[in-house]
Amino acid sequence: MADCLFCKIASGAMTSDIVYEDENCVAFRDVNPQAPTHILIIPRRHVGTLNDLGPEDAALVGELTLVAKQIARDEGIADDGYRLVWNCNRGAGQSVFHIHLHLLGGRTFGWPPG
Repeated sequence: MADCLFCKIASGAMTSDIVYEDENCVAFRDVNPQAPTHILIIPRRHVGTLNDLGPEDAALVGELTLVAKQIARDEGIADDGYRLVWNCNRGAGQSVFHIHLHLLGGRTFGWPPG
């Protein structure tokens, strides 16, 4: 989508601190980090919310999760622990309507998460 911030990052039309990319996804540091490590993993293809995913997207969701695991290892936070978060719609805190997986680490997290 032409006006989607994350589509612009995924296409290279907008710069970001990219830590990983392949043919299906891009990962970059959050501009408003909520932890010492806060990376967003997005699909290159625009999907507005998790509610827009279908059964055909199972592999994509799995790939985003595996990419998050690898980035956690690369960032040195895998052994101490990290959190993966999906937000769906405004009531859950989604502010950019292009699905994105938050990878957070580098500090201790409480439970319940908020």
